Amino acid sequence: MTISLYDATVASYLQIARAASGWLDKGLDHCRKTGADPEALTGARLYADMLPLAFQIELVNHHSLPAIECCRTGVFRPPPLTFSTLDYAGLQKMIADTIAGLEAAGEIDTLEGRDVVFAIGDRKVSYTAENFLLSFSWPNFYFHATTAYDILRGQGVKIGKYDFLGVLRMKE
Repeated sequence: MTISLYDATVASYLQIARAASGWLDKGLDHCRKTGADPEALTGARLYADMLPLAFQIELVNHHSLPAIECCRTGVFRPPPLTFSTLDYAGLQKMIADTIAGLEAAGEIDTLEGRDVVFAIGDRKVSYTAENFLLSFSWPNFYFHATTAYDILRGQGVKIGKYDFLGVLRMKE
């Protein structure tokens, strides 16, 4: 069986990003039903030394859509983070924009084999596009998605495993 780079990355990013959109919707619904402030959710953390929900959602974005873009340009740099300025609606918009961008990322298979450099300060690490996406970006994407899910769950949002999984890509 052969699997394309698109199926291994973009299709999986889309599945979980769409699910994350659903978690955020359920988070807002939870706030409306309980009288909680959705802005309090943006700063919610699993543990005091971990970064908040807003950061986790921003990194879900960063390790999907911008990661694919870096495979086009050849360089991946940590972005200036905006999570401290994002409100709940901003998180929802970020995920919606991520989904829209991923839906337009169909040409990723043509990027296979390209050189990608991860540059942070003076440090540079070289990858091929597929190894960057599958060994760096993809695990980071899932880490931050899982953490965002767990933060919402820990704040009482009624989400479960099937909410995390989203719409599965089953045989038709």
